[in-house]
Amino acid sequence: MTWFEAVVLGIVEGVTEFLPVSSTGHLLLAERALGMARSDAADAYAICIQAGAIVAVLGLYRARVGQILHGVLGRDPAGRRLLINLVVAFLPAAVLGLLFDDAIDAYLFGLWPVVAAWLVGGVAILALRGRSGHRDLLELDLRTAFLIGCAQCLALWPGTSRSLATILGAVLLGVALPAAVEFSFLLGLVTLGAATAYSGLKHGDVMLQSFGAGPLLAGFAAAAVSAALSVKWLVGWLSSHGLEIFAAWRIGLAVVVAGAILAGVLPTG
Repeated sequence: MTWFEAVVLGIVEGVTEFLPVSSTGHLLLAERALGMARSDAADAYAICIQAGAIVAVLGLYRARVGQILHGVLGRDPAGRRLLINLVVAFLPAAVLGLLFDDAIDAYLFGLWPVVAAWLVGGVAILALRGRSGHRDLLELDLRTAFLIGCAQCLALWPGTSRSLATILGAVLLGVALPAAVEFSFLLGLVTLGAATAYSGLKHGDVMLQSFGAGPLLAGFAAAAVSAALSVKWLVGWLSSHGLEIFAAWRIGLAVVVAGAILAGVLPTG
């Protein structure tokens, strides 16, 4: 992996991780466009640079993270409830991910499954546009948190988008859009942190031997900076707009990529 490839993948990861467009799908597309072959080392790299996006969101939401930490210490009951809700929401995808990790890797990590997920997700956004609840972040109960976690399981299909699944799931359960977005971001810290740690432990040695520490640090930095900018833009955008722009992006990209595959420009992998 060259430094250029490392930075490109870091930027793609950071920009798309918390947008409802699927970072996994965009990384797979970027790898194909760069002519990179799939390997344990490349897959681990794509997951481990998520740490940059995690750091960015930790910084942007440090006040909420601080509230959760105070809850752990018994100083903030609302922060403790939020932490419990995040853990409950994390569990469904964690269990299914561990059970079906090999099957997902074998059958779904190709561009055709991603194209299908982009298209379905875009149509879902259009079908549900205008929907919004009223419940605030700190008003969520365990049942709602668990059901949002079940919605997150849809994102085990590459191209679906973890953010899209959790945001739409929360909105359908009566959560206000700003609260749904924030819960999705906070849940992402838990989910992405666990995935990064798991991949690092499983393939970290192979990744470092194949690429070295330099490209990994470059990808981490690129992901952190681009994620911070992306998240700030998304929050500002959603303050006065809906998710329709992401529906257009997903559907348009699905059509373009499908055309490129059929024309032989992109390998499906």
